[in-house]
Amino acid sequence: MLAGQAIVNMAARCVLAIYVHDLNPVIFEITDSIKLRWYGFAYLLAFVAGYLLLKWMGDKKLWVLPGKVAGDFIAYAAVFGVFLGGRIGNVLIYQREELMNDPLVIFRVWEGGMASHGGILGLLIFTFVYARMKKVSWTALGDGLCVVAPLGIMFGRLANFINGELYGRVDKTFAWAMKFPNALWDKNTVEGTKPNLTQAAAARADKGGEYTQYYDQMIEGSDAYFDGALKEGTAEYEAYAALMSRKAEMLNKAVRENPEVKDAVAYYLEPRYPSQLFQAALEGLLLFLILFVMRVKFPKLAHGVLTGLFFIFYAIFRISMENFREPETANLMLLGTEWTMGQFLSLFMIAIGLAFILGAKLRVKKGTLLHCTQQA
Repeated sequence: MLAGQAIVNMAARCVLAIYVHDLNPVIFEITDSIKLRWYGFAYLLAFVAGYLLLKWMGDKKLWVLPGKVAGDFIAYAAVFGVFLGGRIGNVLIYQREELMNDPLVIFRVWEGGMASHGGILGLLIFTFVYARMKKVSWTALGDGLCVVAPLGIMFGRLANFINGELYGRVDKTFAWAMKFPNALWDKNTVEGTKPNLTQAAAARADKGGEYTQYYDQMIEGSDAYFDGALKEGTAEYEAYAALMSRKAEMLNKAVRENPEVKDAVAYYLEPRYPSQLFQAALEGLLLFLILFVMRVKFPKLAHGVLTGLFFIFYAIFRISMENFREPETANLMLLGTEWTMGQFLSLFMIAIGLAFILGAKLRVKKGTLLHCTQQA
């Protein structure tokens, strides 16, 4: 049996360890500026799933609000919680330097960049305000949202995988490792030290194709720029800047369309964990199943318990998954131990989760946390 498993692992390593990520982030394109992307479609799926599940829970008396208002609630939560919280959180945590250079980056949501910790904080604030407006229990309102939120996380992580972003750490022994061309543009990665070599190799492999022509234009423009022939503010400089901004897009397209380019690029890439899929499975699907089962099995659960469990389990899963994910920022030292930013922020989530459960316990007047008939 062990020999059979070894053969399976060897076969998987031979097949998938050389897989170069080549999924197209665009579902279909109407014009150059109007495209339906998997990233946006993932959010749409999340909101639809959230609406249907909250409506079902409301109709079954498993949520503090009636099912008929689920649509309005999800719409407000999407705008004021997920988008504002997620986007602001991302630029403050991971894009501070870009924010200082270009404050308008916060509004360019189509470029991606939504921090899950920021989205969760945004929803926390939103539900507090909404509960006050509707005169219902804040924790009871949040419990329903926490049941459906992991589905949004799952869809988001799957979209991250399709985009080839938020990839995992390098591991040359992992059977299911993959290679991500987007790692070339991260200066903190091994691949990020040799993007020029990779682009040159891709251009040679393309043999006069579209990427070769793009590469030649890019080299010509770079030569003119470094020779001082291009001045900032001129039309020629703007054209050069626009050309350079398409480096990742053009290389990814060539990888998708030309197997020889894919092989050439693969030589310069490192095998990495598909950590987006790990996170989708744990922080998304598994967390949803835990909370949904708790909601259905214990309909008289004290308000705030599900919210507390969401914070605690999400933090535990996120801390563990950060060991597989390539860090986006410099690690932090805490109590003599190195932590990623995601792990550091998750520590606060555990404390918040415990506070919600303690608060639920204190509010129970009759019964237990799992079955109580009265709450303050």
